Amino acid sequence: MFYYLLKYVVLGPLLRLTFRPRIEGLEHVPDHGAAIVAGNHLSFSDHFLMPAVLKRRITFLAKAEYFTGPGVKGRLTAAFFRSAGQIPVDRSGKDAGQAAIREGVGVLDKGELLGIYPEGTRSHDGRLYKGKVGVAVMALRTGAPVIPCAMIGTFEAQPPGRKIPRIHPVVIRFGKPLDFSRYAGMEGEKAILRAITDEIMYAILSLSEQEYVDKYAAVVKAEAAEKAVKERRFPRMPLS
Repeated sequence: MFYYLLKYVVLGPLLRLTFRPRIEGLEHVPDHGAAIVAGNHLSFSDHFLMPAVLKRRITFLAKAEYFTGPGVKGRLTAAFFRSAGQIPVDRSGKDAGQAAIREGVGVLDKGELLGIYPEGTRSHDGRLYKGKVGVAVMALRTGAPVIPCAMIGTFEAQPPGRKIPRIHPVVIRFGKPLDFSRYAGMEGEKAILRAITDEIMYAILSLSEQEYVDKYAAVVKAEAAEKAVKERRFPRMPLS
């Protein structure tokens, strides 16, 4: 109930009026049945803009931190995500990936639309990063098609760290569904999972035209943070 109130009465019309997103390829999203929408992730705004333009309800696997924030803001954020039907996923620990896969498969087994960001986290610099293989596992276990999606302009509208989005043109582009039924029963093969994931990421890349980095975003973020700490501790002395 709250989901549809947000989509059609409160948030959806506001987002459409503010960003006037241009939608391309919406016909590639099936009107019924299980499907995975796999997109790039550039901004916090992605969580709201994509559902606002889809005809069907979509469920995202959201990081658990959105449900556990402190204070009034944290409680409001948690209430919003729960009311919108989003599923919290704990990304810490060795079993985090399996928990996300179980939740995603549960959504697909009910014939619903699942949204996922294969990069696993937001891009901190606007580039597209290597995808994690969980999306491939879910596609093979359920037989659901994967619809690649590119969010374009949301990084400029609301880059990481910016609380209030700025007005900027946004394009949401959906590609043709990817069918991986030829690999049915092979979800235990690492090479197959990697190949499927790379095919999905290439499809997203073709739609978004981002620069691609063949490393995980979380790894690059950690390396950048470590470098920043070292530079603060040991600043470079100017050459005389």
